[in-house]
Amino acid sequence: MIKEDNCPLFIFEMANNHMGNVEHGIDIVKAFAKIVEKFPYRFAFKLQYRDFDTFVHPSMKNRTDLHYIKRFQDTRLSREEFELLIKEIKEHGFLTVITPFDENSVELITQQNIDYIKIPSCSFDDWPLLEKIATTDLPIIASTGGAALESIDSVVSFFQHRNKDISLLHCVGIYPSPDEFMNLSQIDFLKNRYRDIKIGFSTHENPANLDNIKIALAKGATIFEKHVGLETNKYSLNNYSATPDQVNLWLTAADHTMKVSGVAHERFTSDTEIKSLSALKRGVFASRDLHKGESISSRDYYLAFPASEGQATANDLSKYNSFQVTSSISKNEPLLTSKNIKIEYNRKQVAKITNNVKEFLKLSNIFVSGELILELSHHYGLENFYDTGATMITLINRSYCKKLIVLLPGQNHPEQYHKKKDETFHILYGEIELSLDSKKMKLQKGDIVTIEPGVKHLFNTSNGAVIEEISSTHFENDSFYTDDTINQNKNRKTLLSYWMD
Repeated sequence: MIKEDNCPLFIFEMANNHMGNVEHGIDIVKAFAKIVEKFPYRFAFKLQYRDFDTFVHPSMKNRTDLHYIKRFQDTRLSREEFELLIKEIKEHGFLTVITPFDENSVELITQQNIDYIKIPSCSFDDWPLLEKIATTDLPIIASTGGAALESIDSVVSFFQHRNKDISLLHCVGIYPSPDEFMNLSQIDFLKNRYRDIKIGFSTHENPANLDNIKIALAKGATIFEKHVGLETNKYSLNNYSATPDQVNLWLTAADHTMKVSGVAHERFTSDTEIKSLSALKRGVFASRDLHKGESISSRDYYLAFPASEGQATANDLSKYNSFQVTSSISKNEPLLTSKNIKIEYNRKQVAKITNNVKEFLKLSNIFVSGELILELSHHYGLENFYDTGATMITLINRSYCKKLIVLLPGQNHPEQYHKKKDETFHILYGEIELSLDSKKMKLQKGDIVTIEPGVKHLFNTSNGAVIEEISSTHFENDSFYTDDTINQNKNRKTLLSYWMD
């Protein structure tokens, strides 16, 4: 049996179904041990402890007309007999769970090396009992049948403030529980309200029902409790306790549900699925002859079906990705990642840069709308953005233009000039060093300088800066870099919308 804590735990509630007969209890353990051998989960047997002499009022101990008192009296076991059952449970690889109904029983549990303490629904807010349980170091599983929300909040808070490991079970305290009372969506409610603890399902429905365990598993329950017993010529079972054969069907249904449900803690896809879908994707083909070393833009390719193995597809054409030709490609030939192109996947890098820009704007106390386009200029590639680059946000572009230029600490903007527009820099935050036709000057917050057409200018900052740029209309293709490799770089800009979200 698997013992990992993150593995589902199935608890077999023996309750009084040992019938006060240790040998019958041992037979139950042996019968269910055979059933669980093929299932890769954690399993436990649960017993109930009552210190009968103090639990029942003295005047009521011999009342055979009261069902529960007679039941408790008829099925009493001594400490030694319980320890024989516990020994058998452990020898067959089961964990041990005990439900104590009084403080003396809690004291006994602490002496028996038990794995879990179980709080039943009827004792959920029995505060003297809870106080005693809180003195132990055992993990706690509590059934919530009939408990008010205020009580559940109080009990969870009580144990968590004492650093106790507590799990909750959705439970319907009707024996057996009709389908219309199951209310399995309470598992969702408990999971959403108590996100840091395990949630499970204690079931009392008709043992032939296999649907409820499937639903509970699908809703994310990880602990399951079920009454079990062994029918013989001498002993019959109540109508909510399951036989070994019924438990076998119940666990088989659970096992199938878990396999169908699959992985929940991370995204999962299969190679078979990916291969099947790849056959339906459109491939990327050259719309002209492409030469080694070229960067590929949208003008250089088209999409068509089918794609061949190893070919770039429409799915690769994200604005965050860049393509470079590694071997010459003729017109209409496929762009193959294994042969003639290299793709750089830049999404994570762009997201990191964008977050840094947002944090810097927040630091500078400058607020802009996230609906404006964010333009990342990475003149020598994204990998060099923090050394050479800038971020631009166009606020207005009519007969005049207004932009914000954000320089992160340590960034340099390479030398350029404009043939048509003139522009004015107004420093809103930080300091920059500006060079105009090789003449250097330092500008700080509040300084203003105008740059006329044809004037070569570059600027940098040590600690970061925000520049308000006011200019004549922004013209496309009016920025000329003195380093021609930048002019030839078609992929030196990344444009982002809704970047503030």
